[in-house]
Amino acid sequence: MSFKSLSRPRSRNLLVGLLLAGAASAALVGGVAVSQTQPLPAVQWDVRRLDTLDRNVRRLERALTQRNAVGQPVLVEPDPEVVTLMGQVETMDRRLGDVEATVQRINGDLERVTFAAEEGTRDNLALRARLTQVETRLKALDDAARLAAEQAAAEAEAARSPTGSAAGDLTAAQALAASDPAGAAQAYDALIENWPDTPQAREANARLGDLRRAANDMAGAVVAYAAALNGWPTTPWAAETTLKLARGLVATDRDTQACGALGEFNRRYAATASAALKTIAGQIRTQAACR
Repeated sequence: MSFKSLSRPRSRNLLVGLLLAGAASAALVGGVAVSQTQPLPAVQWDVRRLDTLDRNVRRLERALTQRNAVGQPVLVEPDPEVVTLMGQVETMDRRLGDVEATVQRINGDLERVTFAAEEGTRDNLALRARLTQVETRLKALDDAARLAAEQAAAEAEAARSPTGSAAGDLTAAQALAASDPAGAAQAYDALIENWPDTPQAREANARLGDLRRAANDMAGAVVAYAAALNGWPTTPWAAETTLKLARGLVATDRDTQACGALGEFNRRYAATASAALKTIAGQIRTQAACR
């Protein structure tokens, strides 16, 4: 192996150390022979020693160049251990290159993954903001629709109501009862539909029962009286309406239910009822054969 072949681009100091180690144990061809020496103790390398080594190597290079120039080439036979070590260094260089390339690829992949993650986070934040806006708008629309429905319902009730109030409608219906019973019945029905959960609706049922009883519609009268007495109100007309309900039940052959209505009259209204109402209650009890 020629010296030029050993001086390929590498770390200069590493090659110099390997060359000197090989030259210490090699034989020089061309008239100069050096015997192999025993291994030297490990050298502690520092800056000064490395500088000295570099100067000596440069001198050796100049000497070798001069011998080559005058036709006396110098061939160096390296130590096998040095050759093996050089092969290991080359293998390590290749492996280090592979590792470096792998690390670079991994770094590139990590950068791409990081960018994708950051982009996904930005997209998620944007979507969340848009969803919040949509939810806010939907809630506003729902509130507006509910308010509009309530207003429409109130307006519809007011439109169906002749006077715009339950008390006014009851007064108007009562005014029709004497001259126009059919019209009064329709007015009571409208009041019950327009104002179902009001005291006026209960009284309208009681008045409607009177109109149906006057028209010999006892079954309809019973239904109206029962609706008026739902929950057994304490209004002034409740006691009389209870007796009217009992009489209607007797007229429709429901004596047992009539006796039940009379029992409610005794428990709820008899204490404050007039003597005339108590007399009527006794008569109905006799008709229904209540025990």
